[in-house]
Amino acid sequence: MPDYALLNSQADALLRDEPDALASAANFVALLYNALDDINWLGIYVLRGDELVLGPFQGQPACVHISMGSGVCGTAAESLETQCVRDVHEFPGHIVCDAASRSEIVVPLIVNGSLVGVLDIDSPSIDRFSASDQTGIELLCKIFCALQSGRDKFI
Repeated sequence: MPDYALLNSQADALLRDEPDALASAANFVALLYNALDDINWLGIYVLRGDELVLGPFQGQPACVHISMGSGVCGTAAESLETQCVRDVHEFPGHIVCDAASRSEIVVPLIVNGSLVGVLDIDSPSIDRFSASDQTGIELLCKIFCALQSGRDKFI
């Protein structure tokens, strides 16, 4: 299991003084992608109007546009609740971007009380994400979002 306390410290140190939201998001994604094991895709989808649009990511090319309420990402964005999916093939309306993905966790990104996007993490293993992973990843997202709060815009 990852050391989420260490990851929190690393994320804070890496992002705290970076004024550019795009650079921060790219480094946040790269940090997590390289720190978490057994994942095959990790990225941010950014809210643009009434849809999510692909932002910084690591992994295979991915779906570019996701409607609110569609798939795991759209469901997390619409409900403003983390979606931790044991087996994506059992999730109604799952959007297949990488056929190798079997489980997924998606955390809404909230800055200044408003949804700005979601963090999406996929794994090729069924039931990859534990309750401890969910808690750790949600805290990382809170830190990331808190560091974005002074900016005029997100990505």
